[in-house]
Amino acid sequence: MTMFLRILLAIGVACGVVAPAGLVVAADAKPLHIVFVNPGKTGEVYWDMVAQTMQAAGRKLDAHVEVLTSERNYRTMQELGFGVVARPDKPDFLILSNEESAAVPVLEAAEVAGVKTLLLSNTLIGEDAVRLGPARQKLKTWLGDITTDLQTAGARMANALISAARAEKWQSPDGKIHILGIGGDEITPASIARNAGLRLAADGAPDVVVDRMLFANWTQSEAEQVTANYLGWAQRKGIRPAGVWAGNDPMALGAIKAISTAGLVPGEDIQVVGLNWSEDALRAIRAGRLLLTDGGHFLLGGWSIVLLRDYADGCDFAAASPHVEVKTAAITRANLASVGDLIKSRSFDRIDFTRFRAKAGRCGQYDFSMNALISSLAPLEGAAD
Repeated sequence: MTMFLRILLAIGVACGVVAPAGLVVAADAKPLHIVFVNPGKTGEVYWDMVAQTMQAAGRKLDAHVEVLTSERNYRTMQELGFGVVARPDKPDFLILSNEESAAVPVLEAAEVAGVKTLLLSNTLIGEDAVRLGPARQKLKTWLGDITTDLQTAGARMANALISAARAEKWQSPDGKIHILGIGGDEITPASIARNAGLRLAADGAPDVVVDRMLFANWTQSEAEQVTANYLGWAQRKGIRPAGVWAGNDPMALGAIKAISTAGLVPGEDIQVVGLNWSEDALRAIRAGRLLLTDGGHFLLGGWSIVLLRDYADGCDFAAASPHVEVKTAAITRANLASVGDLIKSRSFDRIDFTRFRAKAGRCGQYDFSMNALISSLAPLEGAAD
């Protein structure tokens, strides 16, 4: 690079026209005010981590993220959303999750109020999707959604169980590998996708039988009960259970507890898989009681702020598609050390969210993979050089 070009680049960076990593940044870029209506409860690990990654990304990307928590009350979620769009001083963006289709009336109110919205984790399905159509058509202020490919995650979890059972020769007397499926619910898009992944993997494996697909409302206690019931049934039928597929980590941990109570050893007599990348699950993996936890989808919080910062600065993520789908990844004993400390400490400020922004000429193209995440992490404070 010539000296003249270096000077021009330096001037551009100083004036906010060109970013050091080749990002598109508007010259009049301003701090953003983003409101997230959290559908979860205070202390609910997954949704707390979604909000925390949003706020960490906001600190890196000049965006103030205000979090309003609905405490798993969907009427409250709607009331909070209506309150935001009715404010005299409206935020730049509103982030919602379409849990149990509760976001739809808020999206419509936001359209009337002119508040730009983004759906996170759960998007429109069924009649709502038919009625409102794709993002930016009937509702111009609905910018799009960011979700995870949870069907692939569900299939990956099931295939891990199947591979482990085959390796250990855990077939029942009928020659089949018998699995229990525990889903969160039957109506949430995120649950439907995970459950479909389990079915996809099982349908592709002639030697596998999913004996039961039961639902435990995402809770450890209910999963413990349904697992205990299943193990009792399997014993009476002369079936050797090989694995438990659980749609989230709390349910996987409930299954582990029931397995131990029944006198079996999780990880030695039967394998269990979960999803969430939770700290409790990482401990279970380290101890050999849990085969894997899939996930990383709590990072949708941080990635959503990346999308909105780029959009505000003139690099529209919809240049590729208004629907951004992020791949999840599995944590096992093999890669636990890479991200375990990040999750345990929730030190999300270690993530350099600026590195994930779209490059000039590549708006809408993002790498939110686990490898990119690991390479973006600053060392832990006090860690040895």
